[in-house]
Amino acid sequence: MTLIKLASAVGIMAAVVACGGPESNANLNVESETSSEAVTYEVYGDSTLTPEGAVDASELLAMLEGVDSIETKVTGEVLGVCKKKGCWMDVDLGNGKNMTVRFKDYGFFVPMNSEGRKATLNGVAKVDTQSVDWLRHKAHDAGKSQEEIDAITEPVVKITFLADGVIME
Repeated sequence: MTLIKLASAVGIMAAVVACGGPESNANLNVESETSSEAVTYEVYGDSTLTPEGAVDASELLAMLEGVDSIETKVTGEVLGVCKKKGCWMDVDLGNGKNMTVRFKDYGFFVPMNSEGRKATLNGVAKVDTQSVDWLRHKAHDAGKSQEEIDAITEPVVKITFLADGVIME
């Protein structure tokens, strides 16, 4: 785990080094111009990722209108996480919808207790069909009962996101 300190007033990164395997992360201490308090972020995957420029996840549906996929940075609340390894998470899109987030090349995972946290994701969003097998696998990973898993009989079309980096607040 590596510490990174960003002085937001001048936008200078003081140190950037991330190493380790799939479960490596870095903490970012960001000093606000209006406050002397530091905000700590946990970064998974791309260690150069910052929260600046992210759009709210609720805007994704409109952004995907008429295109197959988009490369973007979004922020949203984590609704659920794989309870076995942290290898996927669901993020709130608003209006009762969510998107499934997976991690590029399974190169990193997120904490299994991330529900309720704010996440900033960088990567590719697209509308995709999730197979019955995947949905059952995901339900199993989420700790659902066998009855709930067996009730999954149809694929689902929804927004998916392949992230190359995640910031957890």
